[in-house]
Amino acid sequence: MTSSQSSSPPLIDLQRIVVAVRRHRRLWVAFALLGLVVGGAVAVLLPAPPTAVTKVIVIHPDDSPTDSGTLMRTDVAVLETAKIASAALQKVHSTEATEDFLKDYTGLGLTNNVMQVTVTAKTKEDAVAKAQALADVFIADHVQRNQAAATAQAKALLDQRTQAQQELAQIDSQAATEADKGSRANAGTLEQLYTQRADLVSKIADLQNQAQQAGIGTPQVAAGTQIVDAPAIQKVSLLKTVATNGAIGFALGLALGLALAMVTALVRDRPVLRREVSEHLGASVIAQLPSKLRGPKRLWAKSKPVVERKRVAVTLVRAARAERGPLSLLELGAPGVAAGLAVDMAAELAEDGPVVVIDDLPRHDAKRLTVAGDVKVVEVGDPSIKRAVYRLGVGTVAPGTAWTDLEYLGTETVLVVRSGHANTLWLHTVARQLADCGIPILGVVLVDPDPKDQTDGTLWDGLHTALRGRASVVVAKQIEKPAEPLRKFVEQEPEKPIDWPVEHDVNDAATTIEASVVKPAKPAVPVETKGHLEAPTRRLSPVPRKPEERAPEQRKSEPGNSEMPTKKFAPVQSGPES
Repeated sequence: MTSSQSSSPPLIDLQRIVVAVRRHRRLWVAFALLGLVVGGAVAVLLPAPPTAVTKVIVIHPDDSPTDSGTLMRTDVAVLETAKIASAALQKVHSTEATEDFLKDYTGLGLTNNVMQVTVTAKTKEDAVAKAQALADVFIADHVQRNQAAATAQAKALLDQRTQAQQELAQIDSQAATEADKGSRANAGTLEQLYTQRADLVSKIADLQNQAQQAGIGTPQVAAGTQIVDAPAIQKVSLLKTVATNGAIGFALGLALGLALAMVTALVRDRPVLRREVSEHLGASVIAQLPSKLRGPKRLWAKSKPVVERKRVAVTLVRAARAERGPLSLLELGAPGVAAGLAVDMAAELAEDGPVVVIDDLPRHDAKRLTVAGDVKVVEVGDPSIKRAVYRLGVGTVAPGTAWTDLEYLGTETVLVVRSGHANTLWLHTVARQLADCGIPILGVVLVDPDPKDQTDGTLWDGLHTALRGRASVVVAKQIEKPAEPLRKFVEQEPEKPIDWPVEHDVNDAATTIEASVVKPAKPAVPVETKGHLEAPTRRLSPVPRKPEERAPEQRKSEPGNSEMPTKKFAPVQSGPES
């Protein structure tokens, strides 16, 4: 797995979502308070319609202690049918549609035998009348259904009795026929017929008794099913209703606000964390400034942002004094902070000489501020810019910026970026345009950061842009000319030629002499970063070559013994044998 694949960002960054929700706390708190207010206002301005409540006890012929409420749920379902609703409307002589009336009342089984009926209407009288009609219609329907079931059962028993009587008549006829035979009658057949006749007589008697019992019906159902609580208007507490509706509105508003904040954090893709801003701009976050205080806190902590801004200005002044090159402050979402920071830096640099602040902001925020000391705020093109010892430019990198004009504000820049202001694409655009213009970013001053952000925001591999790597820019400019200390060394001792080793390259020898002779340049003023002092890195200048010296590729090495041709010896001539 490559490094790019291993360091790929997650699909959903929970830390960014939490930070975005915390930063948008005013949004979801406003939604929650709005829901609370709307819920309370609805309870006051749109009060609940009059509601009548009645309770009915329902007796079931097949009721048992082991019933789990099935019979009562059946009664509630029957109550909420169009048949019952239509009969109740007819009883109160109402022209309301049955479908609408079904939405205005409900049934609730309190126990296995007690049912509560709740009816809402436009007036109290109408609600009470409809509740009474519903209860009466339901009781009548319940008793009628049970009586119809009993009548049907009695009729079935009577039909069985009639059939048994017909069978008994046939048995009697057969027995009489067999008895008329006299002495020729079969005694076994007569005994069997008499036995069947006795069974049928007993069965007819039982069916007669059962039919009589079933015909009586279920008097306990008719007598027991009745209204136990007459319909009455339900009393509603306004305070309780306001509190309930307000709590519901508060919960809904809070949920909606949190959902909106989280979705916004995922869709808008605006970096908030220091590490995200540092990665997308390709520069380290060297300082951060709080935003303008809001609410009553600014009454007793009004000077805190100013103190923090001056402290950051002192840190940036050290970088400006190190090379005495023109420095610019480019803002992205924080023009007021950038202008105040530029004025504070100019006041610190004014101790060494005149300072000119070039105000290139769209609204010229720097010119509106009060300056102290030998500081002058001018616009681009003012003649006094050339006479200043220090020059500070303050501009913007917002959309619509003239990128080619930024080099007139400064050869190096510090970006003043408001957290969560620009999206990822624009941060990449800013970094790319500044790189194309040859303006290195010394660092980023993050405005309005998350107070609980624990990320560092330092690019440890960004030496070419960090403050500790500024010396590399100077060395890159001096590569074209020989280093002064080495030139003096060569001019003072021209009579000592350099004995170049055969097996080494000239560049290696130059590096060796440079490391042993050239003294490192005076380091720049260290920059304080989180309590540590980091001296800027310096590169050593290359060794100048004499005109008579030849390049390594042109210098011919002396052939060694191993490369010499083999000497041929003359053959030994043997003399005459002695």
